[in-house]
Amino acid sequence: MDAFDFVIVGSGAAASVLAARLSEDGTRSLCVLEAGPPDSSRYIRIPAGFMKTIFDPEVTFQYLSEPSEGTAGRRVLTIQGRIVGGGGTINGMMYVRGQPQDFDGWAASGNPGWSYAEVLPYFKRTECRMGTGDDRYRGRDGPLPVTSFHYPNLLCDAFMESAVACGIPRNNDYNGPVQFGTGQYQTLIRNGRRVSAAHAFLHPAVRRGGVDLRTHAHASRIRFDGRRAMAAQSRSGVPELRMESFMRGPRRSRGGRLAPFTS
Repeated sequence: MDAFDFVIVGSGAAASVLAARLSEDGTRSLCVLEAGPPDSSRYIRIPAGFMKTIFDPEVTFQYLSEPSEGTAGRRVLTIQGRIVGGGGTINGMMYVRGQPQDFDGWAASGNPGWSYAEVLPYFKRTECRMGTGDDRYRGRDGPLPVTSFHYPNLLCDAFMESAVACGIPRNNDYNGPVQFGTGQYQTLIRNGRRVSAAHAFLHPAVRRGGVDLRTHAHASRIRFDGRRAMAAQSRSGVPELRMESFMRGPRRSRGGRLAPFTS
């Protein structure tokens, strides 16, 4: 049985950042369990490839919502990434920060540290804004490249001109001081290739050492001693195989939003 200081369940955006941060000083050992395959397909890095991968059951969890009045009684397909990098590996690569009012609302509800002013430095640390932007709000040295969509499109131009005619202002940087307005999308693309959180954070951590990334390892159970996680058990792509990774030292587990669905 393998032993690690930390076991992280899932390899999405949050898990990728967490693995990178925990392994920075080289003193901790980590294992990242990912239910899906590696993010090695050429369709992953080609930006237009998401049209193929986003509905591919080999790299996605495909859930159906419950019928509701808002969907006229229909069940709606809900896609979640099942691949190294999670949803950030298969999505449309659009980069949009949350509304400042939402963060301030969290802080006002009794969650210190979550106001927009307090989370803004972390947004800046993660990004490398490649284009215009107010440096009070934008980062220039982070691992995530944030580029603007530059390809001309007559339909998009007409849409934005119509919005301006209706009183909606042009906004060339909706991730800056003001989010309201119309403008071109910002994307996580560098030199014509997708850059997911896994490429920006997780893979460099694996290459640095101390992070063991295991794919086709669908988490099936987390064992607790009281409120402390002691072990994470997973099943690999071979149904008969079982793996148990015990966490030594500070015991902690981390799972994404899909953790309840992986039991």
